[in-house]
This record gives sequence, C-alpha cells and structure tokens, in this order.
Amino acid sequence: MEDIHYASGEDVDPILLVELLDEHDADIVEQLNQQDIETAAAILSQFPLERAVEIFDRPELARAGDLILDLPDDFAGHILKGMSADRAANVLRQLDGPDRTSLLARVDFETAQSLKLLLAYPEGTAGSIMTTEFVSVPATYTVAETLKHIRDVEHTRETVYAIYVLDPITRELLQVVSLRQLVMSDPNSGIMDVASDRDPVWVDPDADREEVARLISIHDLLAVPVLNARHRVLGIVTVDDVIDAILAESTEDVQRFGGVEGMAEPYMEISFSEMIQKRAGWLCALFIGEMLTASAMQHYSDELERAVVLTLFIPLIMSSGGNSGSQATSLLIRALALGQLRLRDWWRVAVREIPTGITLGAILGVIGMGRIALWQTLGIFNYGEHWKLVALTVGTGLVGIVTFGSLAGSMLPFLLKRLGFDPASASAPFVATLVDVTGLMIYFSVATLILRGTLL
Repeated sequence: MEDIHYASGEDVDPILLVELLDEHDADIVEQLNQQDIETAAAILSQFPLERAVEIFDRPELARAGDLILDLPDDFAGHILKGMSADRAANVLRQLDGPDRTSLLARVDFETAQSLKLLLAYPEGTAGSIMTTEFVSVPATYTVAETLKHIRDVEHTRETVYAIYVLDPITRELLQVVSLRQLVMSDPNSGIMDVASDRDPVWVDPDADREEVARLISIHDLLAVPVLNARHRVLGIVTVDDVIDAILAESTEDVQRFGGVEGMAEPYMEISFSEMIQKRAGWLCALFIGEMLTASAMQHYSDELERAVVLTLFIPLIMSSGGNSGSQATSLLIRALALGQLRLRDWWRVAVREIPTGITLGAILGVIGMGRIALWQTLGIFNYGEHWKLVALTVGTGLVGIVTFGSLAGSMLPFLLKRLGFDPASASAPFVATLVDVTGLMIYFSVATLILRGTLL
C-alpha cells in the first residue's frame, strides 16, 4: 500500500503526530475517541495511508462514519478501499443515504459493488458481517500451488488460515483446508488429498449472527463460509467479527433487560434527547403497569382496613416474586441465545420451574415465618393475638408468589420469541411489574382463606 497522506485544514502538532505514530493502534484509537470529530480527522489526515487504514479497521474506533466523511475526498476513498470489506460496510451503515452514496463514489466500481452486496443484507445476519476477502483455490491445485497462491494474495485477504477448495467449473464449495494441513503435507499432493473427509460447516447469508457464533464455538473454527443457494462462497465470517457482533448484541440485550431500548453509542456520547427517548417509553409502560398494582390494592382495601398488619409484608411479597421471575428470565434468555433450548422445550422448562419455584418459595416462607415468630417472641413487634396465622399467611403466600414468578419469568422469553420479538425484551422491570400485580392477588387470596373468621 502506498505511504501517502493528505494535508488538512487544521494544524496538528508534529511532535504529537510522531508520538501517536509510535503507539499501538489500540492506544491511538483510544486517544482519537477522546477528541472531537474535527481534531481526530485532522490527526488522521496526517497519517500514512496504510496506518490510517489500520486505525479505521479497528471496530472500537467511535464515530468512524463521521470521521471518514471529514477527511479529504481522495484520502477517504483510499481508506475505504483499503479497509476489510466487512468493516467498511459497517462504517457505511453508520451514515445516511446521501453520505453513503458520496463515499461509495470515491472507490472503484469493483469495491463499490462488493460493499453494496454486504449492505444489502439485514443488520445482524451472517451476510452483513461477512468479508469477501478470503482465499479460495480450484480442486485441481496441488499443495505447492496453493501455498504459492496464498503468498501472492496474502496482503489482500483478511485471513489465510482457512483455504476454500472450489469445483473448478461450478465454483461450488467442496472442502475447507487449514493452513496447518497445507504446511504439514507433501507439496506434490493434490489439495483434495489433504482435505478432511467431513463435510464443511457453512451458513446461509440470512442466518442470525448468534447462530454463526454458536457454530464457530462448537466446531472450534476461525472462520465459517457463507454460501448462497447454489453452494457458492459469498464470503466468510471470521471469529473476531463474531466476537465484535456478539459484544454489540450483548450490550443491547443488557440494556433491554434493564428496561432501556438498545443504544449502540458509548454512554457519554448519547445526547440528552436520545437518552430521554430511549428511557421514557419503557418507564411510562412500566408506570402504567404498576397502576394495576394500585388497582389491585384498592380492590382489597376492605381486607387492608381490617388487617393492617398484612400491609407490612407487601414489599417483601412483591420483591420476592419479582426477584424469582427475574432470575428465571435471565437464565432462559441466555439459554435461548446460546441455542441450548428451542421453542418446543417450553413444557420441559415449565415442569422444571414449578418444583424449583415451590422449593425456593418454601425456603423464603420458612425464613419469613421465622422472622415473624422471632420478633413476636422477643417483643420487638406485636403482630397481634393471631400472629401465628399471619406468619402462616406470609409463608404460604411466598410459596405461591415465588412459584408463579419463576413460571412466568421462564415462560415469557418463550412467548416473546414465538411472537417474533427478541427474548431480551423480557426485561427485569417488566417481569417484576407483571409479578407484582399477580402477587398481590395471590397474597390476599391466601390471606382470605387463612384469616377468615379471625382478622378477616
């Protein structure tokens, strides 16, 4: 790659520039992320082209789309062409239509077509994170010819650890050979002679990136090919791309699980208006849901007036049900994401969670009853002459509420996935709100049965 750079309208301290160029790429990215767009672009415009490409190829570089737009046109085009195809497509996705078209006009036709192909796939699919820079050879090649081909194209390929053997006529994928297999084989052997007998692992371009991650993990691969309907290789998804994609997915899942819409930007870069927009919707929905809790308490207002002591344990009852539901939800979301469970397994989970909820509820019930007995015996608080029945009400209520919380929290991810939603949308606050309303109904129903003729 040419060692060229472009002048910028903003002066850059030469000493700072020299110091930056001596640092590791990750350290440079960290410093650039702390600068405003204009300053960061001015610094990058003074970098040699090859080094600038390496910086833009780092997925942790924030605002890469805005940065490349702020660079001189020719320099931006050279960078886009030099970047790995999947990373370049990811940068283009950060831009709106006109800016994206403007950038694509700065590269050659072949590069532009390759990037447009990647941009056509929905975000989050194998096609959207694959790279078209891979090593392939016809099945007629020998080991020596393949090694020579790798040396010739190495600088233009993202990885050379897997070589894809294609039918010389149809270009269909026949086999995958590792670089280690090549190095350890007789140079005069045919490439197909050193290939494994197992069929190659591959994915469709529309496969979810989590499915790609699962295949790479269970088969211990460095890359997985993406094939079209004719079994031709469109590109490959490398393990580092999967890690980046799953980290982004995990960040969004954690945010949703906390009751916030997914946000890709770092916390300090999120605008005030976007922060309100992403958080207000969930808060309003949860607030409306909690209004049902108030309605439930109003329904049992007569019981509360006659047995005020029951109100002391409402926070305890509600939090226990919500906590058990959140536990079950978090376990099930993870299991579904890793492919450990399928939709058809819902009944197995239900059968497992019911006894689990009963046992957990019984443990908490015993603790709650013990606490009431201890406080009553030591004279810390007087629960009245029917304190034993109050303790029994609390203990029995906890068994019912924790069991319901566990069952509801485990079934909600299945329901959301069945309806086509992300199971991570089953946020902890949402589960807690659901269990709060039902928990009150269970608690007062138990109280009515146990305390009838005494406090009620």
